[in-house]
Amino acid sequence: MNYKGMMDQVNQLALDVDEVYYNSPAGLLYDQALRYEEGSAIVSSGALAVKSGKKTGRSPLDKRVVFEESSADDIWWGKVNIKLDYKSFLTNRERAVDYLNTRKRLYIVDGFGGWDEDYRVPVRVITSRAYHALFMQNMLVPPTEADLVHFEKGAKVKPFLIYNAGVFPANRQTPGMTSSTSVSVSFARREMVILGTQYAGEMKKGVFTVMNYLMPLMPKRDLPPADRALPLHASANI
Repeated sequence: MNYKGMMDQVNQLALDVDEVYYNSPAGLLYDQALRYEEGSAIVSSGALAVKSGKKTGRSPLDKRVVFEESSADDIWWGKVNIKLDYKSFLTNRERAVDYLNTRKRLYIVDGFGGWDEDYRVPVRVITSRAYHALFMQNMLVPPTEADLVHFEKGAKVKPFLIYNAGVFPANRQTPGMTSSTSVSVSFARREMVILGTQYAGEMKKGVFTVMNYLMPLMPKRDLPPADRALPLHASANI
């Protein structure tokens, strides 16, 4: 995918900002964080240290899954997987898009959850913080130039889209909200919306949630469990 193609797709999402940084080099994201994100610094190891606001960990009690007919029977509903009305999800989504549209610059990361081409999940992250982009470039499998040509248009499945507007709070009056933090997922829309938390781990855990839903249904849902896939939550740096 070339830059113009990516921008065309961003504009279709009703996002219109002055600057868009797409799959940017780590050095550029370091520079952006140091310039525009208060409290950012490079520590002795060379890593980028940042501030994530009030949230320094995940907010599992604020996580919601949209109740949709297409996935309702595949989800173990309860204290962990809490139902959210579709209208409330759209309200949060609109709130996130509206906030992102107020920013001068946005960061977009395309990558994959998982290595196996038959099972990997394409993911697109749109965020207002450089540190979020840097984090997800470390978490996701980077796409090749060939992958990017058909990352969205012409792909077998469209990317799972994460709107990270975590700098901006959720509206507590929206049905289903229990605080100003919300992490909500729609499997039918293949979208995730983050509000009210700047903790980057919500994105990583969100991708793992998506993989835990999709992969056990692959390659076909009617196969015995032993013949279907299961993601492994692990990593190794070489």
